[in-house]
Amino acid sequence: MKKLAIISSVILGLATTSCDDYLDINQDPNSPTEENMTTSIMLPAAEMGVAATYGNLLRIPAGYFAQHYSHMFGTSNYVDYSQFEMSPVRSGAAYSQMYRVGLKNLQTIRGLAEQNEEWGTYLAATTLRCFALQALVDCYGSIPYSEGLDISNPSPKYDDGATVYAGLLAELDEALSKASATDPVATNFLYNGQRADKWIKFANALKLKIMSREVGAVADVESKIAALVAENNFPTEDVAYAGIWSNETGQMNPYYSEEFSTAFGSTQINVTANMAIVSTMLQYNDLGDVVFQDPRLAAFFDANSSGEYVGGVSGTNFSTSSNYKAAYWCRPAMQFDSPVYLIQVAEVEFFIAEYYARQNNAAQAQAHYNAAIAASCASAGVAGAELVIAQFPYNQANYKQVIGIQKWLALSGTNNFESWCELRRLKYPAFGTATGTTLYNSTEDKLHTELYVPGTLYTPISVFDKVGSNMVIQRWPYPSVATSSNSNAPKFDDADYKNPPFWGK
Repeated sequence: MKKLAIISSVILGLATTSCDDYLDINQDPNSPTEENMTTSIMLPAAEMGVAATYGNLLRIPAGYFAQHYSHMFGTSNYVDYSQFEMSPVRSGAAYSQMYRVGLKNLQTIRGLAEQNEEWGTYLAATTLRCFALQALVDCYGSIPYSEGLDISNPSPKYDDGATVYAGLLAELDEALSKASATDPVATNFLYNGQRADKWIKFANALKLKIMSREVGAVADVESKIAALVAENNFPTEDVAYAGIWSNETGQMNPYYSEEFSTAFGSTQINVTANMAIVSTMLQYNDLGDVVFQDPRLAAFFDANSSGEYVGGVSGTNFSTSSNYKAAYWCRPAMQFDSPVYLIQVAEVEFFIAEYYARQNNAAQAQAHYNAAIAASCASAGVAGAELVIAQFPYNQANYKQVIGIQKWLALSGTNNFESWCELRRLKYPAFGTATGTTLYNSTEDKLHTELYVPGTLYTPISVFDKVGSNMVIQRWPYPSVATSSNSNAPKFDDADYKNPPFWGK
């Protein structure tokens, strides 16, 4: 029997497979046959390929690059990320899993859905495909797109990011033109039991994100954003894989499974909070009194063993410290059933605020900025949005700064990857005058949090020399698993670590 052209490290069960089996991201069964395939069998597996990659393999390094995270005492797993380094070998896991598990399966689903005129499913698969491809552009700049999933071509060409973005918008528009709100959608985890109306809203939010990143790099995009904002058919709840994870090996939130669970026998702790994010969310005056505490702090990070919130400094693992052992640091607040967020209501509101700010409509910009903060607090399950707004009021003259810092805060506990993207695009938070070596004096073995200015980044103690001072790593190098076998892969020079995707130039 003919085999489907798909590769998967995610369970692709047959019709009798339970939903829980799809969550086992460590299982690698035999490829099912084309005769047995339906979109309802394949879509959950494709979703888990995207969720596992985006919610873990992209989230962890981005958390370090955005200075939400620093490194745990004495461990070495992610010290390179803490120093703003990404190697061609390291970048291969996310690239391979996204293409081979998520995108190849989504391609097959789209073909089956189109053949059977399942337009709701076609829209769902297209939206997830475009979401995944945008994330890859945002990592690498150029990616295989027009020839990327042709299994007969071992050396697909790499398309530049602007070309891919234009193609993604065209794909979304084409799928939206075919789907109606009442069209059924194949079995899926995101909106299981729902029809296409929520997928339409998700697709619109994705279009808004894509076009917002195109601003300044693509002509006439503002009129398209205006039409989308006027239509106002966006998600009213966070787009997230929530309520589907269980406390079983292979069925947990993928980030939790990787870094917090002991189900696989590991007790090593790698990730802690960064001084930058903690000291922006928890501010003191010169007398040592708390003058501001972001209500989301306790939702995003766990207190340390003394009940305090303390963040480490990028670029070291404090392995020689006698003062700052593992129990001293606070950790990201993660549970086995924590959601994997794709797009949040807060992000949509921030993008709309930014649109109105560019139109010099300060009143509308402020309204949506405040709504974004309120949505972030609601998503975190906390009250007190007005405290955040009072501490960080909207400022039309510096709208990129206030929106950039608030996005950085809002996404620190939910979507570190998008935060890294947005700080590269908006250029905020910017670098302050403090550096890692002044924030932690290794000779004294002493932290100097008083030198940190809230809402800023800093150069790590030991920074990757291809990135250097006052710069966040801008792009991942192309993975060696791809470049070693593809003669069309672009050359990645040392300078490209500082060369952002087209939307960040």
